[in-house]
Amino acid sequence: MADRAAARRSASATPRTATRVSRPPLHVVRSGHRLHRTEAAVRRRNLLLLLVPTAVLTAIGIVEVFSASSVYAFTTYDNSFWFLERQAIYAAIGMVALVFTWRMRYEVWRRAALPLLAVSVVLLVLALRPTTGTAAYGASRWIAIGPLTIQPSELAKLALIAFTATVVARKGTKVDDWLHLALPLAPVVVLVAGIVLLQRDLGTTIVLVGCVLLMLFVAGVRLRYLTVTGLVAFAASAYLILGTAYRRTRFLAFVDPWKSPRSAGYQLIQGLIALGSGGWFGLGLGASRQKWQYLPNAHTDFIFAVLGEELGLIGELTVILLFGLMIYAGIRIAVRAPDAFGRLLAAGITAWIGLQAIVNLGAVTGLLPITGVPLPFVSFGGSALIVSLAAVGVLASIARASGRSTPRGVRAASRGDA
Repeated sequence: MADRAAARRSASATPRTATRVSRPPLHVVRSGHRLHRTEAAVRRRNLLLLLVPTAVLTAIGIVEVFSASSVYAFTTYDNSFWFLERQAIYAAIGMVALVFTWRMRYEVWRRAALPLLAVSVVLLVLALRPTTGTAAYGASRWIAIGPLTIQPSELAKLALIAFTATVVARKGTKVDDWLHLALPLAPVVVLVAGIVLLQRDLGTTIVLVGCVLLMLFVAGVRLRYLTVTGLVAFAASAYLILGTAYRRTRFLAFVDPWKSPRSAGYQLIQGLIALGSGGWFGLGLGASRQKWQYLPNAHTDFIFAVLGEELGLIGELTVILLFGLMIYAGIRIAVRAPDAFGRLLAAGITAWIGLQAIVNLGAVTGLLPITGVPLPFVSFGGSALIVSLAAVGVLASIARASGRSTPRGVRAASRGDA
């Protein structure tokens, strides 16, 4: 009887002893909990830094599009609210696209990259055809579908970025082999950029190529490869600018707009007058004088000039600060991305928004030649606004997925495996 009682005590003691041994130390569990809380806080901070400036810039864009376009809309369409109504609809559709891409797993873009790129190329070719494309200001960049007009090059930006991220992420350590890296990336980039160039859209071509180069830099491609590629791209740009009459005229007007104040330099001069008239605090919302048919493209490419005239230097710096916060958030999201594809995708979208903003602001302020690139989220345009907001949703999706996995040792200890 004594032996059976001792056996029962031994058997009952064994599980309790085993449970105590397998339980992780208290400091490890607390460390894992603190790590999860820290990661969640960082994700929330990144999302706020990304989404709040996006929403504010979109709202500013709706207000400024109405202000800058009201006179032109009334004289052209007998309706001062014509552009406002459409920009508000585009913003609503874009916000729905943002939420949709935010809730999607960003890995979907790895599989969708090639089909999306194929669709973009077909649409770009259709925009070039006189029977299907729509020309404006000497360029054929749009496709009219009933009352709607789409610009395929905006979709091509997202498609090319997703394709580049997919290809480079699959290369892994082989990015050091320039020939292995160039296939199939280089032919695709040349094809897309070449079609956009045929549409007489050098600004978008520069943005596309610039995004790819920055993504390759993030991927760790050797600097000598990037330097050679950059020099080739610069030489090609110089040839295209100086070798084409209308581009050469624009470039010379950028160098000295006062040599042709009534022709090639007119738009830049009027934009500078608008910026200078605003002073520190501006003339007041809706009080722009340049929008009265003095400044061409006041609600599209040169909307920042009207914004500066009405809101002054304080308003201009606020917009620049909002873009800076978005770029900062994009860099943080790219650094904390769960894998190489997410990191490259986030870097490409961030580069796209940043480069396009720099090119537009540089043109309006006279620091860069005028290229016809709109200001993201602010300029009038359905395709640009909807696709840009969808791209922000992709960034938010990467931010939502980043930092969710804890270090293996802490995760194992919290499960009781350590």
